[in-house]
Amino acid sequence: MKSLRSARKIFTAVLLAGISATASAQMMINGAGATFPYPIYSKWFDEYAKVDPSVRFNYQSIGSGGGQKQILAQTVDFGASDGPMSDDNLAKAPGKLLHIPTVAGADVVAYNLPGNPALKFDAETVAGIFLGQIKKWNDPKITTLNPGITLADQDIVVVHRSDGSGTTYIWTDYLSKISPEWKAKVGTNTSVNWPTGIGGKGNEGVAGQIKQTPGALGYVELIYAVQNKMPYAGVKNSAGNFMKPSIESITAALATADIPDDFRFSITNAPGADAYPIAGATWLLVYQQQKDAAKGKKLVEFLKWAAKDGEKMAKDLQYAPMPDNLQQRVLKRIDEIKI
Repeated sequence: MKSLRSARKIFTAVLLAGISATASAQMMINGAGATFPYPIYSKWFDEYAKVDPSVRFNYQSIGSGGGQKQILAQTVDFGASDGPMSDDNLAKAPGKLLHIPTVAGADVVAYNLPGNPALKFDAETVAGIFLGQIKKWNDPKITTLNPGITLADQDIVVVHRSDGSGTTYIWTDYLSKISPEWKAKVGTNTSVNWPTGIGGKGNEGVAGQIKQTPGALGYVELIYAVQNKMPYAGVKNSAGNFMKPSIESITAALATADIPDDFRFSITNAPGADAYPIAGATWLLVYQQQKDAAKGKKLVEFLKWAAKDGEKMAKDLQYAPMPDNLQQRVLKRIDEIKI
């Protein structure tokens, strides 16, 4: 009996030592930034653990502003942002930073109204609401666009992001293109001085605020509206068509993009007849010259896998994959990372 107990103790010790050795052998790659692509990045990191069990990803979904700050400070191995970095920010980087586009998504106009009516908005109405000029749900500008739907004399509670956010960058980029007043008073950025409304942290926080606030209206990435079962509006595009956000209408916007060599581009208010107007890409931010050769090698392997195999998972989570011609350009850019 004693020998059996001893054998069990030895077996347990060996097993624990093995687990400990495996854990310590795993390389941790740290990233931070955008909440917009967090659902698909989480999926990628889980799936990639099966491809290469020697590496783990620790990704903090803190908003694009935080992701840009942390990659500039080199406190993470990669950043993530839905707004391309400005020339000023890139100039602050201690080395050349590359923008690696991953997927495209949509900012949707989500709201909390009794009966979840299917609403339509045009550019003028969206801008008017966020400028604080359209204050009631039964404002003629809204009711005219939505005949047959009874809207109450109820305050619109605008919900926006409180943190630095690429979702906000896409939203304000759109508003700046369609409203000269917005462009002059507020402008385009990951963080702005909002004329009206209440703030929520991350896409998760904004979705939560909308869900718990009767009469609320705000913007979230499409997957957050789908997962939270919130209604979201069709929006009139530049061709005059009301488009619901979908993989197809995001892809249509992406197809119109003139994508420069540095991959910093915008697809808001796209000219396509079938394009959803408030769409945007999201990027991983990595240094061309990697400081840590071992980590750099693993990061490059992951980026190549994401560009080839990860893209196939995009549609299941309501994101549009990069078109094939752009994917080939991205793979060439990844090859330029120096380890």
